[in-house]
Amino acid sequence: MEEKVNAIDKVRRFLDENDAADIEIKVIEQSIFTVEDAARAIGVESEYILKSLIFEFAKTPCLVLMSGANQVDTKLAARALGFTRGRMMPPDKVLAEYGFRIGGVPPVGYPVKLPAVLDEDLFKYKAVWSAAGTDHAFFPVEPERLLKLTGGVKANIKKA
Repeated sequence: MEEKVNAIDKVRRFLDENDAADIEIKVIEQSIFTVEDAARAIGVESEYILKSLIFEFAKTPCLVLMSGANQVDTKLAARALGFTRGRMMPPDKVLAEYGFRIGGVPPVGYPVKLPAVLDEDLFKYKAVWSAAGTDHAFFPVEPERLLKLTGGVKANIKKA
């Protein structure tokens, strides 16, 4: 349980320190491990769920933030961040380097600023729902605000 509290605290601290103290993190009993789990637990359609993925492009860790209904086109995501190719970071490496388990990976709360690309489809929605460090914690955030919080870029990065 210590690890889960610690992971949520990283997200909370980031939000508090980045003019987003008003964002409420909710912790629930149900798991939000998968997009389907999250959509069911929160009561929204899958496209409103934010998938926060860590990729390595040229050995540089980067955030790829996707609508839950879409899949990542790795080449498009790499190009959007100025790289040519890459791959998703293995789950054990994400945990070892950042302290977040798959199913709870957030878009914020990292010890260093990660380059980020946001799926342009996210901007169709007033708010999306993001994991907050564990598969039992989440928060709503407006895509434009998420863009500012991550310092990311908006791009078409979904598989056709």
